[in-house]
Amino acid sequence: MRSVRGAAVLVVVAVLAAIGFVVFAKSGDDKGASSSKNQSSASGDPSGTPSEGSKPGKPIGDGSTSDTGPQPHQPKVEKLKPGEKPPQFVVFSWDGAAEMDGVNLVSRFRKVARESNANMTFFLSGIYVLPESQKAKYQGPKHGPGASDIEFLYDKNERATITQLGQAWLEGDEVGTHFNGHFCNSSTSGKSWSVDDWKKEIDQAYSFVENWRTNSGWTDIPSLPFDYKKELIGGRAPCLEGQKNLIQAAKQYGWRYDASSPGGLQVWPRKMDGLWDLPLQSLPWPGSATKSQLSMDYNIMAEQTNANSKAPQSQWPALEKQATDFYMGGFNRAYTTNRAPLFIGNHFETWNGGVYMTAVENTMRAVCKKDGVRCVSFRQFVDWIDAQDPAVVAKLQGLNVGTAPADWATVTGGNAPVPPAGSAPYTQQPPVRKEN
Repeated sequence: MRSVRGAAVLVVVAVLAAIGFVVFAKSGDDKGASSSKNQSSASGDPSGTPSEGSKPGKPIGDGSTSDTGPQPHQPKVEKLKPGEKPPQFVVFSWDGAAEMDGVNLVSRFRKVARESNANMTFFLSGIYVLPESQKAKYQGPKHGPGASDIEFLYDKNERATITQLGQAWLEGDEVGTHFNGHFCNSSTSGKSWSVDDWKKEIDQAYSFVENWRTNSGWTDIPSLPFDYKKELIGGRAPCLEGQKNLIQAAKQYGWRYDASSPGGLQVWPRKMDGLWDLPLQSLPWPGSATKSQLSMDYNIMAEQTNANSKAPQSQWPALEKQATDFYMGGFNRAYTTNRAPLFIGNHFETWNGGVYMTAVENTMRAVCKKDGVRCVSFRQFVDWIDAQDPAVVAKLQGLNVGTAPADWATVTGGNAPVPPAGSAPYTQQPPVRKEN
């Protein structure tokens, strides 16, 4: 079995060894039998049933994407009423977003989300819709043609990924971007990229989604049911690197948010140079009065096992419980105090027997149907916060971590001054690990 290379950065300690980013990107027993053009085995939804709301759309370009109208299953956006407590938003987001045969994690979490009344954000790596036979069409900034720190998918996994993402969008989920080659922690990764470098990377992310049919030759699977030029409004940078120049590039495409900040506090977000800054967050570590960790599966594993993804099986139940308690601790702190949105980021991985996937499922099922909770995509969250009275948003932003107002009427009355543009989103950030 060939694994995908990734890297992780320890802000506090040191650089960790590279490990698999998507363990099942290619399966050794499939290598000689990866699917041929126009095969029909990758159906997407395991049930084979079309998603509710699916319909033919007007083809765009080569038909890789299509205009099917407004996205279905979007929540109604309303302003907070005076004295009203804000919803507790929870955003589950996925880096990479590939459907792998044998594990089928995209389809699994589509099912979990629908059963939990949740929507999610899928950050797609662009090369996951570019056949390996065409990999030279990708050239990351400061890299040669076809170079990537994650592996290209087998055809059948690429086909399944395209199908799954189309169905997820029809169910109300967001398709953002994790960019393309996932270059990480090096002199040629995102932290060294100029604004023009980021624009080159973004242009290719658009192109791979908008031209997968031409690049693959496949005509027997449906078009993606959206116009990516309109739908793509944000992303998360690999290894959370290069945000400053990335934002300058993203503004030129009309994006509305960026989710690449590491270690944000559990407070209401602010804008960074015109885009909503929606960070992975520092959550309290279970059983510790002082320790915190980043709200992502890899970072939990780094804390638990020093990033050992193959810990003894006897440890898995305890690791799963601790990961679940970690997410629930962050949720409960916000839910009972300042109602700051909770941002959880994960990879579709099977580290340590898949305990981190189960922890996310446990959390989704436990919180998303609670009174006042809305499990939404990043797009849905920014739609909501952009619709609020700026004075009310300013008051929400003034609530500290774990601090509840004596009366929500003092917050949602709308009398606070609007913060100056470009103000720093956080005054302090505890040291945390970055994602892989």
